Amino acid sequence: MVHPEIGLEVVIDSSIIKNNEQPTKQTIIKKQENQSMRSQQAIIAKINASYFRICISFGAQALLWKTISEKTEFSQSFDNLFTKLPSTTYFLIWCLALCIFVSLSILYILRCIFHLNMVKAEYHHHIGVNYLFAPWVSWLLLLQSAPKFIFRNKYSYEYIWWPLIIPVIALDVKIYGQWFTTEKRFLSMVANPTSQMSVIGNLVGSHAAIKMGWIESGICLFTLGMTHYLVVFITLYQRFTGNNHIPSRLRPVFFLFVATPSMAALAWKSISGNFDILCKMLFFLSLFLFTSLASRPVMFKKSVKNFSVAWWAFSFPLSFLALASMAYAHQAKDVTATSLALVLSAISVLVFVFLLVCSSLKIDSLLRKPILNFSNES
Repeated sequence: MVHPEIGLEVVIDSSIIKNNEQPTKQTIIKKQENQSMRSQQAIIAKINASYFRICISFGAQALLWKTISEKTEFSQSFDNLFTKLPSTTYFLIWCLALCIFVSLSILYILRCIFHLNMVKAEYHHHIGVNYLFAPWVSWLLLLQSAPKFIFRNKYSYEYIWWPLIIPVIALDVKIYGQWFTTEKRFLSMVANPTSQMSVIGNLVGSHAAIKMGWIESGICLFTLGMTHYLVVFITLYQRFTGNNHIPSRLRPVFFLFVATPSMAALAWKSISGNFDILCKMLFFLSLFLFTSLASRPVMFKKSVKNFSVAWWAFSFPLSFLALASMAYAHQAKDVTATSLALVLSAISVLVFVFLLVCSSLKIDSLLRKPILNFSNES
């Protein structure tokens, strides 16, 4: 007996397919939105205070260009060689510095809101805590290098200086107090080149105070900074074994050895009124330290293999050294001193431009690959 084949006809409703496709597209869109939000949150989580060294470099470079472009003592020392430089260059650098600083400040404020545990971990880290001075140093440098038409009134300058210097003093009490009174952190165990950031904060604040005519405040901050600079410098020179090791990629911070005495020379010049013997001693010390570091490029071999935010530690120490050399050239009025100031200024500008180009080309790597990572569970 032969059974006839039973044919089954399957009917597919096209509306069902369309309805099934729509959730898939929405899911893809949601996934893309989630990925973008995660990417933004990842950037916020990775932006730590060490990124503000970029702002310090911009502020120091703006101050350098302001000194060069204006018809000041330096331009007169060079027989008006730099008087033809357009002042718009300095103004553009300052505006760019302000924009970058505001952008990083917003990101860091968001980090404080959404990743407070990471900020606490940064505060308790022996390297991270030193970079908490960086935002305030950046503001103080922008304040000093600001165009004259912004602060026509003396009191407007003072109203900004006070909110900036109070956090610096508060961090001084915290860090220096630990070194002096507690047994949790001995200086010989936590000292590292970034410990000089606190000293630089005091010296920059002193230099800004003198600009307002506050001699006593300037001397107070200078004394606080230089006293602890001697302690930190001697400790680092003795190279005690302990927890003072830093990652190899962070070795550009050794150029802070150059920045501190250079800034000290500028601060004392503003206090005394001329580039006296103490200023010259500090300048020669910074010049010697710069020569010592520059003659050992192998030391920075690992740190320059891949571009990172640590490279910006090369820039602002050179700017401070160039500014100190300008003041020395004006005081010495010698061909050798003038040539030295010209060479150091050129090196500072070239390094700054190089880092600016590299940062622009590798902005994604700069933001997503920090050297210092702070656990959210710390």
